[in-house]
Amino acid sequence: MKNNHPFQNLTALVTGASSGIGEVTSIALARQGADILIHYNSKQAEADAVLNKVRACGVAAELVQADLTNSEGTRRLSRVAESKAIDILVNNAGSLIARTKALDFTPDLWERVMMLNLTSAFFVSQAVLKGMVQRKRGFIVNVSSVAARFGGGLGALAYATAKGAISTMTKGLAREFAPLNIRVNAVSPGTVDTNYHRSFSTPEALDGVRAATPVGRLGTPKEIADAIVFLCRDQASFIHGQVIEVNGGFLMA
Repeated sequence: MKNNHPFQNLTALVTGASSGIGEVTSIALARQGADILIHYNSKQAEADAVLNKVRACGVAAELVQADLTNSEGTRRLSRVAESKAIDILVNNAGSLIARTKALDFTPDLWERVMMLNLTSAFFVSQAVLKGMVQRKRGFIVNVSSVAARFGGGLGALAYATAKGAISTMTKGLAREFAPLNIRVNAVSPGTVDTNYHRSFSTPEALDGVRAATPVGRLGTPKEIADAIVFLCRDQASFIHGQVIEVNGGFLMA
């Protein structure tokens, strides 16, 4: 089933892959022939379902559990990533954790949000880059957010700050590793119709986003996954260090 697929004989690690964008991206990469390492934290049943869907594409797949809100979980996933020959890394794991106003943040919550959305992405990238440098080939796609462009909604300050740093990290890594045939880019989704956004936003808030979006709707996980897959294909060979906005026109320029 993998014959003539562009990612045949490549291995991809997708973080936060038990649902939403991560799930759909894992399946999309598998359909292009990549073997998939599916990272999840606590949703074992959902991760098992994704595993079965990925394997149904005719590729190899396995699960790896790690809580990326803390350094122990980040080290665990980094060790696994370094032990594998990862060709494609999608740093998708992320969350507000709790919608919190600035004056209500505790140091612990701030650190957890930063660890999940930024610090873990850097150290997992560092782990896979070691092998990519040796092989002189690799693709990293970070998932930023439109929140990085305008500070996010009320209570999303730490998340938006971390995502802004993800966009900056993308450019710094691309500058360093482009000469070694390693492409580093990011996708910046707008509001996507997933359980994540339904958990952290009210129906009224989501209706407001729809009204403020020129296409008049929320995005879909597939639309984000398609952009991620494109950045790993040969057609994107001259694209380095870019943050691709996929937001239905919600924020332009």
